[in-house]
Amino acid sequence: MSDALTLPAETRDRAGKGASRSLRREGRVPAVIYGGKEEPTTIHVEEKLLTRQLGTGHFMNSIVTIELGGKAIRTLPKDVALHPVTDRPIHVDFLRLSKDAKVEVLVPVVFTNEDASPGLKKGGVLNIVRHELDLICEADKIPGEIEIDVTGKDVGDSIHISEVKLPAGSESAITDRDFTIATLVAPSALKKAEGAAAAEGEEAAAEGDSE
Repeated sequence: MSDALTLPAETRDRAGKGASRSLRREGRVPAVIYGGKEEPTTIHVEEKLLTRQLGTGHFMNSIVTIELGGKAIRTLPKDVALHPVTDRPIHVDFLRLSKDAKVEVLVPVVFTNEDASPGLKKGGVLNIVRHELDLICEADKIPGEIEIDVTGKDVGDSIHISEVKLPAGSESAITDRDFTIATLVAPSALKKAEGAAAAEGEEAAAEGDSE
C-alpha cells in the first residue's frame, strides 16, 4: 500500500491571483479541497513540506491527510500545477474522500524475477508498453506498485492484464480489452520496430513538408 502522508494547512481567506502571489512569496502554496458532496475549501500549505512529499515519487497515489483547524481530512491529490520555468508547485487540487470511496489512480509497474526468464537470459529485451496501470481502488487500499513476475517468460511472449493478480480492493479501470503491459522481444526485433517507427515519422514529416 502507498504511504499515508500528512500535510498541515490553513484556510485561505482571500482568493484571486494577487492573494495567491502574496502567499507564494511567503513560502506557501494555494490549494483547494473539493468533492465529498461538500463545498470546496480553499487552503494553503507549506511549499517546503509539499515539495518534499512530491519528491517521494508516490504523492499522486497516496492518501494525504490535510490537517485543518483541528480536523483531519482524508484526500487524494488530483492535480499539481508547476511553474513553467522553476518547476515549483504553484497550486494543488485535493479530492475529499468519503469513508467507502473508490478512486481511479495510476500505479507504477515493477517487474520481478528477471533472472528466471529464459528470454532475458539469452539476451532478450523487456519492451514495456505500460509503465503504469490505470486502476480503481478502495481509497484505503491503494497499492504503491504492482509487481509482475516474469519467471518462465521467453522471447515472443507477452504479458497481458489478465495475467496480473491485482491486490484486494483494486481492479483495472480498463475492462473492454485484455491489454498488453509488456512484450519480450529479441534485440534485433526491437531495433527493427524502432527503425520502422522512425521511418514512418520521417515519411509523415516529408508528406507534411510537401503539402
